[in-house]
This record gives sequence, C-alpha cells and structure tokens, in this order.
Amino acid sequence: MLRELGIIIGTDTKAGAAFESLFPNFLNVKYNKPSEYVSIYWDKYQKLENRNSNLNGKVFEYILATLCIREKILPFYLSAKVTFVPNVVYDQMFYTKERGPICWSIKTSLRERYKQADLESIALKYVHRRSLSFLITLDEKEANSVKQKIKSGDVIGLDKVIVATLPEFDDLIKELKNFEFHEPKQINIIDSSQVVTVERVDSILHK
Repeated sequence: MLRELGIIIGTDTKAGAAFESLFPNFLNVKYNKPSEYVSIYWDKYQKLENRNSNLNGKVFEYILATLCIREKILPFYLSAKVTFVPNVVYDQMFYTKERGPICWSIKTSLRERYKQADLESIALKYVHRRSLSFLITLDEKEANSVKQKIKSGDVIGLDKVIVATLPEFDDLIKELKNFEFHEPKQINIIDSSQVVTVERVDSILHK
C-alpha cells in the first residue's frame, strides 16, 4: 500500500517491509490522538526481532506520513526540493495558503543533527519568509536542549522542536489543521511582460 500511495519509491523496500509487518493495514490502527498513533507504531517496531537500526529513520518517516493520511493533512511531499533553495532535500513538506511551505525535519534522535535542520530552515526562510519549520523527533532529552537553544537565539531557523510521542505533537497536528493545504502553482524562473526572443528579432530585422 505504501508504494501505491507514493510513500515508497524505488526497489529498496526493507524499511517499507518492516513498517508493513507491524500491522496488516495502517488505516485500521485504533488511536485516540496523533501521539498515540506514533507510540503504538514505534513501540511495536522496537520489538521486531529483525529490526535494523539503519531503518529507524525511514520507518519513523512512514509512521508520520501515514498519520497525515489518517488525519487528512493532505497533500504532502516527501524528499521534497524547493525552487530557489539549492542542495536541500526536505523530509516532509506541506504547502499552505496562509504560510506557504511548512516543512518537517524528521529525526529519530538528534545529537548534532539539529544543526542541519536549522540550516535547512534558514535556507527556506530566505526564499519563503513566512514558511514554518518543525523538527520532529523521538529524542525527548535532546529536544529539550534544542528548545533552549531556540529560546536563547542560538537556533534561528527552526520554529519548534516537537517530540512525536508527547502531547505537544497533538497540538501541532491541531494547529496544522487550521491551514488550507494545496499544491503550489508552478513558478516560472523568469517572469516578464517584455520578452525579446530570437523569433521576434528575426521577424523584425529580416523583413
């Protein structure tokens, strides 16, 4: 199902197979709040006998992507590139009428990885001033540390750090539902009402 939905592409399906082995159908998983959905999936994943730590990040991404489907936060983009923001691939992104791009940087654990997420958020804000950037993690201890860095101004690109298994994640999902989501319009690299083309020049100079 993940492949049919466009969540998985390519031939490497180890993380997808791990995710889909947890429950027969993610649409049937019962939960009362978004953080509970994440906890149910992650706890069961942690108990897999053949769990590979190299798959952790992707499985976490699939959990969040399927949650967005369950919560009807659509459309969203995975491994997304943004025009005029070079050399950055965003883990998960939404486009809203009110704020433009909203990006999720998804990390199971943080350590120094929050720095990359912050730089990517700064790059996005240079182009889209009203954009929002959230770092979504499972690392509560490190999340608290980064939250303090945001308050002190040492981290300037990220708007919030959110632990996906805590009530703050429920608040984020509730907040996102206030936005109007849609697919962004295609942007012409150059836009002008005065275009001098080869065809126009030839038609005038070679009458």
